[in-house]
Amino acid sequence: MDSFRVLLVDDEKDFLETLVKRLRKRNLAVDAVTSGEEALEVLKEAPADVVVLDVRMPGMSGLETLREIKKQYPVIEIIMLTGHANMEVAIEGMELGAFDYLLKPMDIDELLYKLQDAYKKKSLHQRRAEQVVEKVSTRK
Repeated sequence: MDSFRVLLVDDEKDFLETLVKRLRKRNLAVDAVTSGEEALEVLKEAPADVVVLDVRMPGMSGLETLREIKKQYPVIEIIMLTGHANMEVAIEGMELGAFDYLLKPMDIDELLYKLQDAYKKKSLHQRRAEQVVEKVSTRK
């Protein structure tokens, strides 16, 4: 798998630690934080290609974090994590620009496929944006 940068955002520390280990074994560059506020700080320093974002967190909610990430970094793709009781929130996240959602607990292979698809989409958007900038700058 091509290496790309993933940011995991979830307030469950044990879950995060396990997921980080499993993704790093698959050669992904992974950062992990336990809040939406921390996620925004990390993104300033080390932009991610894909963010995996829990819907329910204390403080800044997953939806608030999604809105802010999309406002500041519209190219970053976001996969929402949710429990069965929060399906409506995950669907609302999709309406706000999330790439997809997964139900907890999720299968690691399913997460990997979604991460790869999200990264491909992000790469395509980034290339298109660069081509537009290039066309505009060559016209001047």
